[in-house]
Amino acid sequence: MSAAPGLLAVLAWRNLWRRPGRTGAILFALALGVWSMVSLAGLTRGMLEQQLERAIANLTGHAQIHAPGYRDDPVVEHRMAPPDARLRAVLEGPGVTAWAARVRVPAVVASERDSAAVTLVGIDPASERGLSFIADAVRAGRNLESPADIGLLIGRELAERLETRLGWRVVLMSEGADNELAERGFPIVGIFEAEPEAMETGYVFTGRAVAQQMLRMGEAVSEIALLAPERGQVDALLPRLRAAAPGLDVRSWTEVEPLLVLTEEVSGVILVIWYVVVFTAMSFGLINTLLMAVFERTREFGLFQALGMRPRQIVGQVLAEALILIGIGLVLGNIAAALTLEWLERGLDLSAFAEGFELAGYSPVLYPSVDAGDVLAANLLVFVLGLAASLYPAWRAARHVPVRALAQT
Repeated sequence: MSAAPGLLAVLAWRNLWRRPGRTGAILFALALGVWSMVSLAGLTRGMLEQQLERAIANLTGHAQIHAPGYRDDPVVEHRMAPPDARLRAVLEGPGVTAWAARVRVPAVVASERDSAAVTLVGIDPASERGLSFIADAVRAGRNLESPADIGLLIGRELAERLETRLGWRVVLMSEGADNELAERGFPIVGIFEAEPEAMETGYVFTGRAVAQQMLRMGEAVSEIALLAPERGQVDALLPRLRAAAPGLDVRSWTEVEPLLVLTEEVSGVILVIWYVVVFTAMSFGLINTLLMAVFERTREFGLFQALGMRPRQIVGQVLAEALILIGIGLVLGNIAAALTLEWLERGLDLSAFAEGFELAGYSPVLYPSVDAGDVLAANLLVFVLGLAASLYPAWRAARHVPVRALAQT
């Protein structure tokens, strides 16, 4: 007796539904496992993508240029000349979508009620559009209008701490380029909101020319930040920037924010661990289902072998049953995950845990991000290892001796 592949598939399908309850249970477990893998990966990637995009918008950019020593000690002493023609040619050429030169130094802001340590950032408002969060973050008052704007933008949380408000004046103090105290009064012209809260409490913004004048640093700047069309394209841009800015410290966002890179790597490891845990649970159910089916059909397999079916064909039949189970489970699980992620496109609101999310640096509203690699990895893991786990029940089925198998009741 020689069983064609089509016949084996038909036998496998019919055998699965001899016990519809058991088959339905393992299909539910497989679909649930695939759904959890893909959905969790989507939420995790989305959470990471939000954190990365927010960090890049929060003054980081895709790359930064500083004077040597600035990153270790970000004071006015470590300043640099504004970009020359050679560097401007790169910054305004292909591969850069936006760039801005800033003054960025530690300072103290004081109101009539209180004072706080902050970072003073002098900006060109037009250059910040499309580059940083501040261009769209003002919620009360107005934004800065030019590098010569003498107004000050402060965060809502900082305004509350200082017990000040829109239209009132505060005093900023910092070290000037001549190592003397530099101070100036500023009217608050705008209140901005940002995530995380540390951005609201730790930064104040004024016109770049005003900051330069206050700090007596001439045309010098503290940093240049820029954006590439995509994060992945910045590595190709770095050699051109370094060639155009010899002697300056040129860094990509991965070097400026190493903690984000580490978080991304750790999240990838966590996903792999979750995949393994879920698959281990599913594999026990799959092996148990197939073994039960094999034990119940001992006489049947003995009869098949007595009629001439070869052991490899019995193995093929059991593997076909596993393949059908895994295939249906993958389809159902992926459909459920796709529907879940589509429903979550509007965002998963976890505002009830907003404080905890803020402490961890995450937004309380999560938006999933589907990565084809994660989906492929989850499906391949279930498919390949599922078939591998099915080899043992198939091997047990093929080991039956026909005479002994037929004698069993």
